[in-house]
Amino acid sequence: MTAIDERITAVFQDVFGAHTPELQDDTTFADVPGWDSLAHVKLISALESEFDAKFSVREVMKMSNVGAIRQAVAAKAGVR
Repeated sequence: MTAIDERITAVFQDVFGAHTPELQDDTTFADVPGWDSLAHVKLISALESEFDAKFSVREVMKMSNVGAIRQAVAAKAGVR
């Protein structure tokens, strides 16, 4: 697990609580209790704060699973 993955996991745990399942690239809304549209907005806001980044609406719309979130964060953080 990379440092970015650890930070993303910590953000998920902050937003969704300690019962957040282990995050895989294919983890989606359906896999995380409480991950609805409002929680998605909170998650994106928390990720923006954690990584000092700003995501466009297009980027947010593509964040339908953890893998897409990791890619978006890595791109903003300059990690490939």
